[in-house]
Amino acid sequence: MIPLLFLYFIATLKVFKKTTPNGKVTIYVSKRDFIDHLDSVDPIDGVIVVENDYLQGRKVFGMVSTTYRYGRDEDEVMGVKFSKEMVLACSQVVPPIKEVTDLTPIQKKLVKKFGSSNAFPFMFNFPPNSPSSVTLQPGDDDNGKPLGVEYSIRTYVSDREEDRGNQRSSIVLAIKKLQYAPSTRGQRLPSSLISKGFTFSHGKISLEVTLDREIYYHGEKVIATLVISNSSRKSVKNIKVYVVQHTEITMVNAQFSKFVASLETREGCPITPGAAFTKQFYLVPLASSNKDRRGIALDGHLKDDDVNLASSTLISEGKGPSDQTGIVISYSVRVKLNCGTLGGELVTDVPFKLMHPNPTSEDWTAPKQPQKGVLKKTKSSDRMKYQKSFGDDDEDNIVFEDFARLRLADE
Repeated sequence: MIPLLFLYFIATLKVFKKTTPNGKVTIYVSKRDFIDHLDSVDPIDGVIVVENDYLQGRKVFGMVSTTYRYGRDEDEVMGVKFSKEMVLACSQVVPPIKEVTDLTPIQKKLVKKFGSSNAFPFMFNFPPNSPSSVTLQPGDDDNGKPLGVEYSIRTYVSDREEDRGNQRSSIVLAIKKLQYAPSTRGQRLPSSLISKGFTFSHGKISLEVTLDREIYYHGEKVIATLVISNSSRKSVKNIKVYVVQHTEITMVNAQFSKFVASLETREGCPITPGAAFTKQFYLVPLASSNKDRRGIALDGHLKDDDVNLASSTLISEGKGPSDQTGIVISYSVRVKLNCGTLGGELVTDVPFKLMHPNPTSEDWTAPKQPQKGVLKKTKSSDRMKYQKSFGDDDEDNIVFEDFARLRLADE
């Protein structure tokens, strides 16, 4: 039985819309998050509606572009820019050069609602190996647009494709390209075993760290089991556990790491010579716990209410880390044992993946008390999961949501 909580979202399909400042052209898209399935990427489909007798022989063009910012605006000198903007696809939508015949259910509804003489469907595709949307959170002293990878759909009225028109007849929609976790999370438990010996001292301290799974969903607890065995003459003074976000900016070959969750404890300490200690520690990495921290990687745009930490970057089969473009994200649990002033630290990292759940996954259910944004993802996922069942319903079950709150600064 379908939960009552989701009946509204299933029976009514949400469509995002935005209108030109002059009110003559409106674009409708079925979603703003497009999923990279590694072997394929969701197409960008929508409908452009033009007011009667507005064009007067002119044309409406559609364009998908990406902007990759890998340096701050204030650091640009001598004409050297730390950003690249690339047009991924561009074509004439009105009047159509080539008719879109394989319409999606929502495109059919919109064309039926607005009439085929005013509604013109379109479809664009992401190129292979295009990077996921990532935004690096700016600091208080940073000016200009944040670093990261962003995508947008632009429509404009013009006589020629090269002439981008004017702002009053143009629309810019910010969209995101994301990845889902695999349908199954597997049975492997990531672990690390490390030991540390000491100069002029017999014995060693051993540390084993094991996670309860390899893939975590945003909002879930990361559970790390620590097993410490001390056969040295040193003592463990305290224990620190972190969730570390690793960020690689491929354009400039730069890498850095940030703690996104942490704890420090003296429980069981000091762990004296000959003693052992076993304990489970719980950490929950959340974007809401890292607000205003410079350099934290987030999924997409900072204006989103349901923003999450950036998901781990999945690599296609047959590809390596060096084949990735854009900003590559990974995570690990880092454990540090303080062995005293002369003993130093014993440190180990255990990698894991942090991702959005796949709506088709059988082992995912909504958290009982979800964090802000998790419930929105849940509703969106269930709507995607069941919307095909309502593909032939009457067009009155469409709910329109304005794209105005995602308006870009350069419009």
